[in-house]
Amino acid sequence: MPSLFKRSLLPKLRGFALTAEAVTVLSGAAEFRRCLLEQIAQATQRIYIVALYLQHDEAGQEILDALHAAKAARPALDIVVVVDWLRAQRGLIGAGKQPGNAAWYQQQTREHASEVPVYGVPVQTRELFGVLHLKGFVIDDCVIYSGASLNNVYLHKFDKYRFDRYHLLNCPPLADSMQHLVQHGLVASKAVHRLDLPNLPTTRSLRNDIGDLRSRLKHAAYDTTEGSLAKDGLSVTPLLGVGKNNPLNRVICELIASARHQLTICTPYFNLPLPVTREINRALARGVKVDIVIGDKTANDFYIPPSEPFKVIAALPYLYEISLRRFAKRHQRVIDSGLLNLHLWREGDNTYHLKGMWIDERYTLLTGNNLNPRAFRLDLENALLIDDPKGELQGPRRTELGDILRNTRRIERYQQLETLLEYPPAVSTFLRRVSRMRVERLLYRIL
Repeated sequence: MPSLFKRSLLPKLRGFALTAEAVTVLSGAAEFRRCLLEQIAQATQRIYIVALYLQHDEAGQEILDALHAAKAARPALDIVVVVDWLRAQRGLIGAGKQPGNAAWYQQQTREHASEVPVYGVPVQTRELFGVLHLKGFVIDDCVIYSGASLNNVYLHKFDKYRFDRYHLLNCPPLADSMQHLVQHGLVASKAVHRLDLPNLPTTRSLRNDIGDLRSRLKHAAYDTTEGSLAKDGLSVTPLLGVGKNNPLNRVICELIASARHQLTICTPYFNLPLPVTREINRALARGVKVDIVIGDKTANDFYIPPSEPFKVIAALPYLYEISLRRFAKRHQRVIDSGLLNLHLWREGDNTYHLKGMWIDERYTLLTGNNLNPRAFRLDLENALLIDDPKGELQGPRRTELGDILRNTRRIERYQQLETLLEYPPAVSTFLRRVSRMRVERLLYRIL
């Protein structure tokens, strides 16, 4: 076993005890939106919303209105919204010059008598090199965990949705731990400022504070002192990670290494880090059945139909497909044997954003981590590891996996995936240029 696992973290993880009744798997984005709004309306103590972004659109307005209504009805309610600092101050990619969500937050604060502070967390001085990618909404003693951000498509406000995972966990110590990290590890930092107030400092002026925050986050962890080391019952452990070889990355690799019979992985962007690829190869060599569920390139949130004008961002789904085709070609033998199953998800014009892992019939990892080099090196990520040694959640687990696989097709041979010659001309031209300039490897590391 590699030296990385001589200092194994799995046996040292403290978990908070759960009951099977305390875990609810929500069936889709629309139910996720309903649940979130219901929990906000019923909150009596605290609401901590943490997401990459809260978008200025109809669904975002619905969420922010609900937060203001809850605060107006119960002024003592502790409400905090945390989003990425840089993402909040730019417009949508490819949509031209826009003021960003921060301008909307400021307008909402001016228009409401109630106060709902929106904090921006700068993980890096440039968005390209790291963002706040934490997940999890703490509402009283519940944690709603999903990889989704907050906008129309993630919340299935209209006709389209972005497919993700959605879990509701009623666990007071878990909620306390996640709130504590946000309150003391993020909001208390000098680098973090309210986006809903005017006269924001420039990112450049915060450079030293941002460096200090990132250094602290590399050594930060969720407080699990109230948890137990015992592995004899259902439990959940929150995990945090930023930067190379962080604890979350190590646990992900250890979980794959622990698989003996079955491993299922979901990722929207097929660009696996080398340590993950190595552990998958070792698992296959051990005879572990491996299922990987990926979105079809047309179900990627960066996909732009060939009928529309080309933008550089539109090349990303094709880069991920190239990576998947290479992987499938190298593993054609185990695909033929049925040991490796690559599933492509597609359902109408909807998009795919699932992340996470299922290991044997014991572990389930809920995470926003895309299992790509960017997640493993640049972004601030978290996860919830559910340990189920007695199989108490096997029913909901099977149902969730069935729902995920319903709209997939298995790749029988790598030739089923398109090549550069079959891509739209604008995409092919761009990718050939990227290949000639030898920046393809750099793109895979940061996208």
